[in-house]
Amino acid sequence: MRSPANIDREQPTIQVIERIFAILDVLAAHSEPMPLKTISERTGLHPSTTHRILNDMAIGHLIDRCEPGIYQLGMRLLELGNLVKARLSVRDVALGPMRELHRLTHQPVNLSMRQGDEIVYIERTYSERSGMQVVRTVGGHAPLHLTSVGKLFLASDDALRVKAYALRTGLVGHTRNSITSAAQLEGELARVRQLGYARDNEELELGVRCMAAGIYDDGGHLVAGLSLSAPADRLQEDWLEKVIDTAASISGALGYRPKHGGAAGR
Repeated sequence: MRSPANIDREQPTIQVIERIFAILDVLAAHSEPMPLKTISERTGLHPSTTHRILNDMAIGHLIDRCEPGIYQLGMRLLELGNLVKARLSVRDVALGPMRELHRLTHQPVNLSMRQGDEIVYIERTYSERSGMQVVRTVGGHAPLHLTSVGKLFLASDDALRVKAYALRTGLVGHTRNSITSAAQLEGELARVRQLGYARDNEELELGVRCMAAGIYDDGGHLVAGLSLSAPADRLQEDWLEKVIDTAASISGALGYRPKHGGAAGR
């Protein structure tokens, strides 16, 4: 027996487990509690078989009996899901895709997170073949407004928070290309919001350009940024799509599902 609710996957060798999966799939596909009769029809199971399995699942709190004959997914699934979520590390999830991006481009790939008014580099892939003279070490940090990933985080803030950041930091520059005025920053962040990605055009280090895309969790929150750095005269525009796709892959592994019709998460 194969439920229509099942997605293509290997079938369990124990029949009752296959039936449990079918019931969970049917309940997951409906936001409202479901009557026994409907669950039986959707799974193709006999009502008496469905009832016995539901009773056992209720004992284990995999499903809840809202009232006699009415069922919904149980709180234990939420508890288990939260445990899985807590054990997911952005760094662990990102490392494989980062290595693949580095293999394709031979350029340093950085994973960064926000810490106050700075971004902190928490992982990187790098080789001597990149020709980079400046490579950010894990644990290094840099101002938000001077980095591609930092701009992603600032672009996710509202106008008042961005203004407060500018006042706190004074928008100190590091190179002649650095953004040092509130008006410049506002214009740059508007572009980032529109495009869904960010760039650093020799703003942190002369001779180094970067492109970055955001990494989002299952709640749609920006939790990290993926950036590729290259010598200014070697940065290739076709790498941008690879950066975006890699960041999207990492976001997907964290449970993020983008909304249709928007640039968010890009």
